[in-house]
Amino acid sequence: MSRTATIHRTTAETDIRLRLNLDGQGKVRISTGIRFFDHMLDLVARHGAFDLSIAAKGDLDVDQHHTVEDVGITLGEALQKSLGSKKGILRAGYFLMPMDETLAAAAIDLSGRPRCVIHAKIKAAQVGDFTVELLEDFFQGFAQSAKANVHLRCLYGRSSHHQVEALFKAFARALRFAVSRDRRLRNVLPSTKELL
Repeated sequence: MSRTATIHRTTAETDIRLRLNLDGQGKVRISTGIRFFDHMLDLVARHGAFDLSIAAKGDLDVDQHHTVEDVGITLGEALQKSLGSKKGILRAGYFLMPMDETLAAAAIDLSGRPRCVIHAKIKAAQVGDFTVELLEDFFQGFAQSAKANVHLRCLYGRSSHHQVEALFKAFARALRFAVSRDRRLRNVLPSTKELL
């Protein structure tokens, strides 16, 4: 069964077309108008082994907020749709990601209960052309629409670039594990509640 989703989300502030294949090979085609953000989304696809296509147009003349948050929301919607019944998935995943002098951790549970907690003290306000405070808006939007617990932490690091990048890589690796399927449990929903 194909685990893919195509979402077209439009608001007065953004127009986003996104296609996700959970069982891909890390193939990407991404354009958001924010070059560093494109790079981070590329990392999500490559480290998650997802095929990901995103064409986002937003009111960047106002600022980056609507575009970044709405891409997170749309990615979460695509994840939710592509998972289908969720039977057989591992459901939860975690990863520690070293990147030179930086260490980041991510833990994800596709629990059906949205929650996002981020602990990262990143000194720079901007990394490349990306407004760093929007990191939280992206992951909050994703967690809300994916109905997932997302916990991210940068344990230490000097470079703001490395800190942001390590968080995205850790997220991708944790998500890759969470959506993975266990053949032994292919007809089992990973919840004693029988609801995710």
